[in-house]
Amino acid sequence: MIKPDATAAGNTGKILDAIIEAGFSIKAMKWTRLSREEAGKFYAIHSERSFFNELVEYMTSGPIVAAILEKDNAVEDFRKLIGSTDPKQAAPGTIRARFAESIAANAVHGSDSDENAANEGNFFFSERERA
Repeated sequence: MIKPDATAAGNTGKILDAIIEAGFSIKAMKWTRLSREEAGKFYAIHSERSFFNELVEYMTSGPIVAAILEKDNAVEDFRKLIGSTDPKQAAPGTIRARFAESIAANAVHGSDSDENAANEGNFFFSERERA
């Protein structure tokens, strides 16, 4: 997912280019805006954490680009491509090193497991919307 800070900054195309250049295929993609309810459901795993309300507010602050990507070893390779959550610690050339504003406004979200990738893809896309 390309987050609101990156879409607002006009970095959507550059981030998509980096994803494609890294060998990923886009199987589904949409420009959308999360409601408070949707953001709360998507980040429900964090609902007991102190930053939850701030996260929901941030994720509803502007449009996002949701996508399903495909590649051998996709989850691990995408997490390497996006870099550390803290852009100051992200490796040079990673998406977060290039485009993130802060730990909170970190440009992109990447699933942390194949199971979560499937769940997150199902959250945003119907079967008909997948290539």
